[in-house]
Amino acid sequence: MRIRIFEIIILVVTFTIGGCTYEGNDKHMEIIKKNHKSVERLWSAFLKENPNNRIKNTPLSFYFCDNEKDADECAELVVKGIKQATATSLWWFEKNNETLPKVGDQYVVTNWNGYAKAVIETIKIEQIPYNQITSEFAAVEGEGDKSLEYWKRVHEAYYKREMEPYGDKFDENMIIVCEYFKTIYKVKK
Repeated sequence: MRIRIFEIIILVVTFTIGGCTYEGNDKHMEIIKKNHKSVERLWSAFLKENPNNRIKNTPLSFYFCDNEKDADECAELVVKGIKQATATSLWWFEKNNETLPKVGDQYVVTNWNGYAKAVIETIKIEQIPYNQITSEFAAVEGEGDKSLEYWKRVHEAYYKREMEPYGDKFDENMIIVCEYFKTIYKVKK
């Protein structure tokens, strides 16, 4: 589950929450725009230490989840190397006409307020029905107690929240895009 922050112009940022354009909290949007400089700084520092990186332009930045507590916790799990996967519904990609992630994609992970925390790189993609997600995947995703039971509980609730505004319904057979990644750079303390 990730919330993508799309850069249209350096000063204009649109982002989505669960597939819906997020316009309801202008103050939060302003905070994210203001903090975008941290994304650019982290990316610049990453490139300085990795001058041969094939991607030069600042990549897409995003935070995980749809609330501050979980977004901040997930960002810290990425920094610690515990969270190494995410699970976005195929429904979300299709609803938003978004390109599916591919191996080699790089992103900047932020906290809820848009502060850059880490650079990640996609290493594996699988499309799996929700009801066939494994306990191994839940453990790699690294959230909560890392159990499949926890994973199913929080992800079902999340998918329902993202689909509800469209009148679409969660289905245990729905396809989940399981994106495995590695943390390749993190904010220096």
